[in-house]
Amino acid sequence: MSLIDKALAAVTPQPDDETRKAATEKARAASQAGDWLSLVLDHHDAIRAAFACGRTARTAVERNAARNALAVVLNGHALAEELVLYLALGQAAEKMHAAHAYLEQTTTKAQMAELENIAPSKPAWLDKWAHIEGAVLTHMFEEESDWFLTLKAKGDHQVRLASRYAEEFERYAGAPQSQAA
Repeated sequence: MSLIDKALAAVTPQPDDETRKAATEKARAASQAGDWLSLVLDHHDAIRAAFACGRTARTAVERNAARNALAVVLNGHALAEELVLYLALGQAAEKMHAAHAYLEQTTTKAQMAELENIAPSKPAWLDKWAHIEGAVLTHMFEEESDWFLTLKAKGDHQVRLASRYAEEFERYAGAPQSQAA
């Protein structure tokens, strides 16, 4: 992990697993089957699973495959959020949350690009992977515990948000996770 990564990790406290799990459960309770929030939460689950695959990958080939699989779901999810949900957050008078969310996702994209430059056989690869995972999990916690619950309560056009979010995810990542299997 670079000096900048270490500094960012030190000033950005990460919630523990129990706190994250409680936020996810609260968000699931606020969602309905097929709504945009349930789609987001399904993608969050897929992102968590992709990170787990990278953590357990032992060979360079396995790590590259894990990185590529994570990139597909992470980028499709991020772009759908950016093009649909963060705009809706801004329209719901939550511009600071929207701006913060964009910044975090841009930072993650830069970190993923840095990961590509690290030999997957090196310990530094796993360090960078863990740093990215911590940042993404914290970002998802912010969405699940606050931002998206606010959007659910304040946002207009909930049905349109669901269809647009699904459309953008599919455009960038392919068929939804439940249909791709």
